Amino acid sequence: MRIALFATCIGDTMFPQAPQATTHLLERLGHEVVFPISQACCGQMHINTGYFPESVPLIKNHIKTFAPVLDGEWDAIVVPSGSCTGSLRHQQEMVAKNQGMPGMARMAARIAEHTYDLSEFLVDVLGITDVNAYFPHRVTYHSTCHSLRITRVGDRPLQLLRAVEAIDLVELPEAESCCGFGGTFSMKNSQTSTAMLTDKMSNVISTRAEILTAGDYSCLMHIAGGLSRARAGIRAMHLAEILAGTREEPWEAPATTTKLGI
Repeated sequence: MRIALFATCIGDTMFPQAPQATTHLLERLGHEVVFPISQACCGQMHINTGYFPESVPLIKNHIKTFAPVLDGEWDAIVVPSGSCTGSLRHQQEMVAKNQGMPGMARMAARIAEHTYDLSEFLVDVLGITDVNAYFPHRVTYHSTCHSLRITRVGDRPLQLLRAVEAIDLVELPEAESCCGFGGTFSMKNSQTSTAMLTDKMSNVISTRAEILTAGDYSCLMHIAGGLSRARAGIRAMHLAEILAGTREEPWEAPATTTKLGI
């Protein structure tokens, strides 16, 4: 298959190891991955904060950039973020309708039909859960709010993790509870956010995991920041990073990328 990668702005600017690992994994599985160079933010940050008019140029740019999927140039658009996938599916069309742009709304909806979170694409489109990954570490998985409740990836990430060779996958207590990030929520409601983060950290530490994983680096950034300040010794890694390597060909993030945790 020919796949267009939407790296997301946080992936592109702060944690490129997630889109890099996604690309490596998909290419290892025999698919061609292209990176449309004009891609930018999907507008989620603006939309979540109520800046609908300001998000319109970003939505227009996304539609223009990824419209080739409608002509069959690509088979799918894959996103290493349940949060951004949810925004593309549910927010862009909604904002376009709100701003009186029905044509843009229709285009956004059509492109969204071809857009998948990485775990969805692997399990639902490719029909695989075992990607021949090898990761001999103790890992726990955090179900991020948007991936769980908006994109509705369900247990697909766990299906993929359970099939990883040599992994010691331990259940995270209260895995479905919010970590307290929520984008601007963590800044505007910092005390509440910190209390939620403290509960999440306690649950992560209780697993005695080496690695905390999730499908969104935004939440991983929030939790790993707390774990690092607490000197918990737990690293954060995106799901794609765990799935990218094999026993014969280990995958390591390039030295220029950001590693969360100690």
